[in-house]
Amino acid sequence: MSAESMAILILLASFGIMIMLRFPIAYAVALSSLLCLLYQGLPFTTICQQMVKGINSFSLMAVPFFITMGCLMGSGGISDKLIALANACVGWMTGGMAMVNIVASYFFGGISGSAAADTASLGSILIPMMVDQGYDDDFSTAVTITSSCEGLLVPPSHNMVIYAMSAGGVSVGSLFLAGYIPGALLAISLMIGSYIISKKRNYPKGDKFTFKNLLKQLSVSVWALAAVIIVVVGVVGGWFTATESAAVAVIYSLLVSVYIYKGLDWKGVWKVLENCVDTLSIVLILISTSSIFGYCLTTLHVPSMAANAVIGLTNNPILIALLLNLILLVLGCIMDMAPIILIATPILLPIATSIGINPIQFGIMVILNCGIGLLTPPVGAVLFIGSAVGKVKMEKVVKATLPFYLCMIIVLLLLTFIPEITMLLPNLFY
Repeated sequence: MSAESMAILILLASFGIMIMLRFPIAYAVALSSLLCLLYQGLPFTTICQQMVKGINSFSLMAVPFFITMGCLMGSGGISDKLIALANACVGWMTGGMAMVNIVASYFFGGISGSAAADTASLGSILIPMMVDQGYDDDFSTAVTITSSCEGLLVPPSHNMVIYAMSAGGVSVGSLFLAGYIPGALLAISLMIGSYIISKKRNYPKGDKFTFKNLLKQLSVSVWALAAVIIVVVGVVGGWFTATESAAVAVIYSLLVSVYIYKGLDWKGVWKVLENCVDTLSIVLILISTSSIFGYCLTTLHVPSMAANAVIGLTNNPILIALLLNLILLVLGCIMDMAPIILIATPILLPIATSIGINPIQFGIMVILNCGIGLLTPPVGAVLFIGSAVGKVKMEKVVKATLPFYLCMIIVLLLLTFIPEITMLLPNLFY
């Protein structure tokens, strides 16, 4: 075995063993990279250099701003406003509260950009509300966790910024635009699944639709929705970079939460910022340690070897696309979202582009695959949060989620094989 092959074996085997032993992902990435570098005889200064290089990016500054914006808006009293708006839109349908849950997640996801935040914030309100109205607790939890993945696709999503950085300069504005239609398609798919189940189980309808009530709720919620408009229009229109628009959105979110909705006082703001620092520290540690791992992969030519291995299995682009999705889904079952994006993107993106998949389209595919992974055991963070919030056993939630897995897989296949769904808005505006 050559020295290069041995180094690859040490890197990947040690990483896999530590994942199975339930090491924190940042430690697993860092330690496996360290063992690889030690075997190659490289100096320890390489580790420090690559960690600093990984987070020394102007574009990456958008991530803490987006996280802060989501925390402020999520704690600032907007959840009730968005639920009321969603109820005015779709609450009249059969299974109305399930539809409200899905549409509210689309609205809220565009503000928080986090499936976990969506599940924790909206789930704590909507799951008890649905159970009180006669919905099964496992169904209510399943709807909540699956609809929360809309927030990963609807901008502003900090995961899109991480992907843009990992993919080597993909336009953040294009990714933002590319997420709207897939997010809406996912919402429609989940609503169809919810409607079929609601009809079968005779779940109740909500209040009758009135245009007056819709306008009333829209006027109340417009302050929250404007935060998304500031970010997306600012980036797409070329008025701001993604980082600058995120900074402006933080200031706007602060003013709306404290002075308009009055869901936060200044003491509460400091508490929110403290929570933001906790979240941000985890994200930045992952990015910095993943930078070392990526450096090892690149120097050992793993991306090109992986591309040759996949293409060697088949030349059929359809099978290769399905194989890429399968790899991402399996990774999603054992790893969290950010490290998958950081580690898998440099390896799989060249394979995707070789069969004609646009990097922007592939980014949306990666994010949706990772979103499905957040709902699957054994490392499904959103699945655990949903089970805790709904007070339902995880096994029961997984069983109730099976029809919604099917809905999400169908959407994933549509995004994979119909690029116009993803690329329509980016091509239109750019």
